Amino acid sequence: MILAATTNESLAHTSNYLIYSAMAVYLLAFFAHMAEWILGSRSKVARTAAALTADASSSAADSGTVKVQVAKKGGGTAVLERPKVVTRSSSGNRDVPDGPGAAGGDVKGDLYGRIAVSFTVLAFLVEFSGVLTRALSVQRAPWGNMYEFNLTFSTVAVGVYVTLLALKKNVRWLGLPLVTSVLLDLGLAVTVLYTASDQLVPALHSYWLWIHVSTAIFCGAVFYVGAVATILYLFRDRYEAKLAEGGKPGNFATSVLERLPAAASLDKFAYRVNAAVFPLWTFTIIAGAIWAGDAWGRYWGWDPKEVWSFITWVAYACYLHARATAGWKGRKAATLALLAFGCWLFNYYGVNIFVNGKHSYAGV
Repeated sequence: MILAATTNESLAHTSNYLIYSAMAVYLLAFFAHMAEWILGSRSKVARTAAALTADASSSAADSGTVKVQVAKKGGGTAVLERPKVVTRSSSGNRDVPDGPGAAGGDVKGDLYGRIAVSFTVLAFLVEFSGVLTRALSVQRAPWGNMYEFNLTFSTVAVGVYVTLLALKKNVRWLGLPLVTSVLLDLGLAVTVLYTASDQLVPALHSYWLWIHVSTAIFCGAVFYVGAVATILYLFRDRYEAKLAEGGKPGNFATSVLERLPAAASLDKFAYRVNAAVFPLWTFTIIAGAIWAGDAWGRYWGWDPKEVWSFITWVAYACYLHARATAGWKGRKAATLALLAFGCWLFNYYGVNIFVNGKHSYAGV
């Protein structure tokens, strides 16, 4: 017999205050990221990408070498040649210099970037504390409804970003879109999706809640990171193509897109994160089927949540298969990746809000 635990209202209110506090700090991080992108000078990526518009008739460029003059012993100079270090774009028809990917290439831009990262880490810790106190207020896993799921999802997404930074991965370019979407996610959570702290419905009283839902949240957070990189890739790739054709993008495009890594780097990053988390998404579906067998006496019943989880799996499988076997890269692969993430988003929001099924206990 499962005894219902009482709700600690004091901790529940503390959780709410912490979430609002986290939103305030995320807002500071947002302004700091904006200052980095707007007030920082163009990065190394910008300066080298601008070279794509240079005269293509340069013999050094045509030969793929850079000429360097050095002093000869006894007077005079000698001209040496060394290869240019470039990254082949995903489309395969032009060379795109790669770069650090940070928005500000100067001291001012770097300072704003460090401030933005510091605020982001602080907001992450405050939001994590809000999720933890929410769990302690009812002594259960903090993902029993859509409000709690949103809080945990955004926390894990920022946690993935902070972890990549801690591993010395140069992903500071991800900060601005990440913080912006987290603010939107939390705003939706505290206004439309808010649910008072309460106990679980009987169907969720299982240790599988910790396993199945936690892995689903983590997979969604990583898929989201991959989707952001894919969207930025599409913009950056079009920008590089216009430069390669001798065109001149607008001032806004120049200011924003020149502060991103090369398109080939973004494409590779998106592929790697999606490929890395796909096996865990497979496990998530299997764990859900096992839990369904324990709770409802069948492993698969074509419930809307089950169907869309499988559709999402198929979409990502097609994306990975196309890249591995058909050699799809670039815009075609990016379209598949965004389609797959769209399936995940509908599974996340649409099924819970608009479709009735056995998973209709999200508290919306």
